[in-house]
Amino acid sequence: MSDAIRSAPVSHSREILLRLKANIAHYIKGKDDVIDRVLICMVASGHLLIEDLPGVGKTTLAYCLARSIDARFSRIQFTSDLLPADVIGVSVYDEDTRSFNFKKGPVFANIVLADEINRTTPKTQSSLLEVMDRGKVSVDGETHAVGSPFMVFATQNPVDYGGTFPLPESQLDRFLMRIQMGYPGEEEELDVLRNSFLNYDDITMDTVVDSRDIIELQARALSVYVEDSVLEYMIRIVTATRTETEFKAGVSTRGCLSLKLASQARALYHGRDFVLPEDVQTMVDSVLCHRLQLRRQSPDPLEERRISREILRSIMDSIPEPA
Repeated sequence: MSDAIRSAPVSHSREILLRLKANIAHYIKGKDDVIDRVLICMVASGHLLIEDLPGVGKTTLAYCLARSIDARFSRIQFTSDLLPADVIGVSVYDEDTRSFNFKKGPVFANIVLADEINRTTPKTQSSLLEVMDRGKVSVDGETHAVGSPFMVFATQNPVDYGGTFPLPESQLDRFLMRIQMGYPGEEEELDVLRNSFLNYDDITMDTVVDSRDIIELQARALSVYVEDSVLEYMIRIVTATRTETEFKAGVSTRGCLSLKLASQARALYHGRDFVLPEDVQTMVDSVLCHRLQLRRQSPDPLEERRISREILRSIMDSIPEPA
């Protein structure tokens, strides 16, 4: 972390993030809570899974974030015939030099939109695992860093599962958060119609935050203080998911760590250098729900999500909040 960020009051971090939120909100109408969670996920150095219907602004949201922080944006349309090399890149033989040169794939960007990720095969899905985990790609024994900041926005349609390959638990666990956008309100949708644009890349936005500021905010979030009683509160929540008979398996240790990171990022987002139980409670649904599968699976994935949320809420209600 730079001396400037370290010495600046924590309120300065909130000012940066509110400036970023206001810029995105010019185009993402009536979705303050969604923007909040996206920014919290970014500050926590996490990846985001957006599960919602087509046409509600998922791609626009990712694009607006990238433009607002002057970051490289890449969109990968996942299809059944997409290959791992189409995502991460491939080594190509050069006749002149008689050597192989690595041609970078679209994953080499700061904000990567993996559109309809469940439309491609498990082999191609798994090509993202290393880069999501380590920010690096290994090809032919050589490792290539994708740069920083780095965030994967993955989208999937929760209704039409025909011809799809559901994400395995190991990959779902790599996403710090899963959220839904939902339809805008009537006034917000009317505002969209008044100021319509044909494509997301027709949007002209000002850069309001330097990408280096984001890297420093991510470092600062790691130093946000978490008192032992709050850490124990997180562990009790996670442990309860492991003993809940309705779930096939409980939340992993990575999931517990993700809850801590998201809580730290939320505290910083709200101008605090310490975590409150409120931060944990607010992040539980987005951070933990996609890591849990019901023992009795429902044919309707939306119904399954609803049941999982209800069980999580009952777990939260049964665990005393730290003083």
